[in-house]
Formats: sequence, C-alpha cells, structure tokens
Amino acid sequence: MAYPDGLLSEDEYVVVHTHPHWKMLALPVLLFLVVVGGGSYLAALAAELPWNVPLWIALAVVGGVLIIWWTLAPLIRWRTTHFVVTSRRLMVREGVFTRTGVDIPMWRINSVRFSHGIVDRLFGCGTLIVESASDEPLEFDDIPKVERVHTLLYREVNDESEQDDQDRWERR
Repeated sequence: MAYPDGLLSEDEYVVVHTHPHWKMLALPVLLFLVVVGGGSYLAALAAELPWNVPLWIALAVVGGVLIIWWTLAPLIRWRTTHFVVTSRRLMVREGVFTRTGVDIPMWRINSVRFSHGIVDRLFGCGTLIVESASDEPLEFDDIPKVERVHTLLYREVNDESEQDDQDRWERR
C-alpha cells in the first residue's frame, strides 16, 4: 500500500509503510462480541415484559454507543495510524480529527533497537525504539515484523550516513 506521494520529496521513496499490528484490535473485537451477546441476552429476557419495546430501544442505544466507543473508535484509530520509513526519514502519522505526526530525518537517528516479549513474538510484532540526536528515545509499539523493520531502518540510516561521509570526502 503506497503512501501519498504528495508527502514525499524528490528522490524519496517508501521503504516500509505499515499500520500497527492487528493484535491491538483483539480487545475491541472481544468487547464487541460481549456487547452484542449481552445485549441479545437482555433483549430476550425483556421480551416477556409488558414494556419491552422501550427497553429494547434503550438496550439498542446503549449497545450502539458502547460498540462505537469500544470497537469502532479503536478500529478507526488503527486504520489512520501510519508508520512509514522512507529513504530520507521516519514518519509516524496518527489521528482522524486531530492529526499528529513525527518526522525524523535519517541523519538524526543515532540508534535503532527493538524489543518484543513472548506474546509479541507469538504475534510477530514488537516495539521499535529510535534514538535521535537530541530527543529522548521514541518508542513505537505494535510494529508488525519489527525485526524486519528494524533491519530495513538500520540499513537506511547507514546508507544515509555512508552517503554523507562520501559527500564530505568528495568536497575535500
């Protein structure tokens, strides 16, 4: 899936573009099933009451709000979060109504690390830790195939610094 070309500069290309790992949607899906199951059970219990229609409407409204809050919002948040490594920078974009973004030029990145516990390893994801020249380390959670992304980002950082060294050498 390509990242919008309008955000890229000349001679810049996308190396990795991903969303957070789908595991962050496991709890919202479980909550969706609980709300639908619990709402259906309560609606069946209310069927024999004389005022069942207003109770069904109330259950539908409460269930709808809970589904929007607990399931739809996390799904939209997941879909609108982008982790992008290009040939020149690392970009992270999040949000729907309020967008936030972080851009780190490759030449400012000092080190790249990853960590993943047993659960992350089972799911094939992890946390990417990027240390830049002036800021404290940035941690990006739930990156799919974090070891592969780590390797590609490390290669891009080293290619960029090797190119800078070569440019400095040629200017002498």
